Amino acid sequence: MESLKQRSDINIEDFLEKVVNANTIESAKELFFFFKEQTDRLQKAVDLCVKQHDGQFRKSGEPYAVHPILVASIVAFMGGDDDMVISALLHDVVEDTDYTLESVKENFGDGVSKLVEGLTKIVSIREDKLAPSTDKSTKLRSSALTFRRMLLISIEDVRVLVVKLCDRLHNMLTLDALREDKQKRIAEETLVVYAPIAHRLGISSIKNLLEDLSFKYVLPDEYDKIDSYINEHKQQLQMSLNKFSLKITELLLTNGFSEDSFDVQKRVKHYYSTYLKMQRKGISIQEVLDLLAVRVIVRDIRDCYIVLGIIHNKFNPLISRFKDYIALPKQNGYQTIHTTVFNDSMIIEAQIRTFDMHNTAEYGVAAHWKYKYSGSLNPKLDWLSDISTKDTNTNDEEDPEELYEYAKDSLYAEDIAVYSPKGGIFTLPRGATALDYAYEIHSQVGLKAIEAYVNRVKVPLLTELKNGDIVHIITGNEAHYRCSWLTSVKTGKARATIRNFCKQKLKELNTQIGIKILSAIFDTKDINVLSWLEKENLHNKIGRAAYDSIYLQNVVNALKKYPKKDKLFTLNLGDKYIVRKQKFDNIVVYSNYKVNSVEFDYCCNPKRDDNILGFRNGTNVAVHHKFCERAANLIKEGNELIFVKWTRNAPHRYKVILNLENKRGSLAGFLNYLTRLQVDLSAINLNENDETKSDFFELVIEFGENVKAKDIKTRLKDRYKIVEFTSLDDVYKNS
Repeated sequence: MESLKQRSDINIEDFLEKVVNANTIESAKELFFFFKEQTDRLQKAVDLCVKQHDGQFRKSGEPYAVHPILVASIVAFMGGDDDMVISALLHDVVEDTDYTLESVKENFGDGVSKLVEGLTKIVSIREDKLAPSTDKSTKLRSSALTFRRMLLISIEDVRVLVVKLCDRLHNMLTLDALREDKQKRIAEETLVVYAPIAHRLGISSIKNLLEDLSFKYVLPDEYDKIDSYINEHKQQLQMSLNKFSLKITELLLTNGFSEDSFDVQKRVKHYYSTYLKMQRKGISIQEVLDLLAVRVIVRDIRDCYIVLGIIHNKFNPLISRFKDYIALPKQNGYQTIHTTVFNDSMIIEAQIRTFDMHNTAEYGVAAHWKYKYSGSLNPKLDWLSDISTKDTNTNDEEDPEELYEYAKDSLYAEDIAVYSPKGGIFTLPRGATALDYAYEIHSQVGLKAIEAYVNRVKVPLLTELKNGDIVHIITGNEAHYRCSWLTSVKTGKARATIRNFCKQKLKELNTQIGIKILSAIFDTKDINVLSWLEKENLHNKIGRAAYDSIYLQNVVNALKKYPKKDKLFTLNLGDKYIVRKQKFDNIVVYSNYKVNSVEFDYCCNPKRDDNILGFRNGTNVAVHHKFCERAANLIKEGNELIFVKWTRNAPHRYKVILNLENKRGSLAGFLNYLTRLQVDLSAINLNENDETKSDFFELVIEFGENVKAKDIKTRLKDRYKIVEFTSLDDVYKNS
């Protein structure tokens, strides 16, 4: 093996190749002690690991101890201290053997004990406990709970997260030994839980590996398409990269740089980031123009801008693709200049950064452990505290999912940078609004926001912000929010705050609606119903009658003894207080009245799974969103309410992105074809692709259970250029 001096020069891909090939306890120990000096304390930890896991084997047939030793090797490679390394060696001992935390503390100290406790408490979803990949609700809830455990433990010591990421990386490297269904489930969790955390900690080396490894198992067809294309054109791509990097090297040497003052790296873009770009742009792999990238690494910031000038002077840049993350660092500490230039017939991305910036970009929060320096920008970890301490009601079944959504949004919130009037920098997700910015300042600023100014021009609060905008928010004295804004804001903080207020509003609405539905059933005044409910001690839970049909009938049964005299009904339904089910296309009505038709009112256009209410007018029912302002007025006017809810079996929903020839009638022809396939159009969005000068459409389509998705996909691809065909029924967006 290389000398100790060369250890820090090994790139992570070469190192992981050594990890994959180390499949015995002895070879794993050799690799481990290559990166960590063999002290008595470390030897003691390794011996304990081997002893406690003796007789245990992985699915691959390897002795189980190989896994924790190699995880510890990865931690050591990332620059982890002895406590982190020992916790990696012992991370499964407490959980899987009779060795206790007290023994860990006694033999290795309080620091190791706390790290091992944190790793044990996370208890990530193990192979035998994974939710079925088809069970969407259970799967999402499991991911959310994993988020919560990890974040709550890690808030005290971020080193727990780093060790856990190294553990997951080794699991992903050895995933082939498991059954196909388990491979997919573990990969799904990695993609939605672990990769985002690595991203936010700034550890791009691990983040990119986790994404590409997961991508291979989660979307194998899409992965194979990219892999086949790259391998087919490997020689051509490599030649283009080599030529361009040589040009860059010669340019720098002729402009005053010495050979030892810079480094030029070259690569083909990562598969998963390429896939995401294809989805975002609505293009195929053949149309991705900047598959190739070079990275110029120099000594100081001044040199970064000199190199930028040299490159732009020689090659025509795409100004729209220029980003200066040195002047405007990302929240995860990332600093690099990004530019894209034309080189002959190709477009190549060039990144420019210092050596310190490079180390921070690759290793994030672990960079100062690995390289023992403090000059680079460290990732901001306030998001960890923000997410972890989010006030949640443990009795609310939806909270884990909400926390997951909140965390996911927060983990990826760094696409654009905007300024406060005083020059403060705020990073927000692409598509964020002025209202998102207000919530980013403080939740109370968001709640009380009444006006927004962008670049000194007054704009609506839901105006989408652009990179570099200067935003000023005017607040009032009272909370000012609309529940309809939930679908417009982009940040987890904005959604969480608005949602909490709307939850309370929904609770109050349901109580009001429940009483009015009962008033209609009994044909009596609200005050009479309230009196009966109090006598039956049901008044505190009556809101449930607004959305639970079984509970509604139970309440009716409990109250039907109170009316003093019978009243005539227009139709004889038997027992006049039996709430009967009446089914329509997408809506189910429960009432003791006959209903002939159900319509959706024009004012709010509720979508499936939105909270809805119904107004009865004779034998007709009009359905509104519960937060609809017109519905609120109709309630005030005394219009009669009736129980409505969505049908259980929703139509299948798919997102389709396709390129169409830019000529008259193309779209109309496509829509006619959808009709022939018994497919309904739910939404459509036209986008123009600047790179290819072609138009693409993003559609949301729906079809019933009798129609097979594979057949629709095949028939569409036979006639049209389909870029994406993705199920919206699955939280992981798998087709």
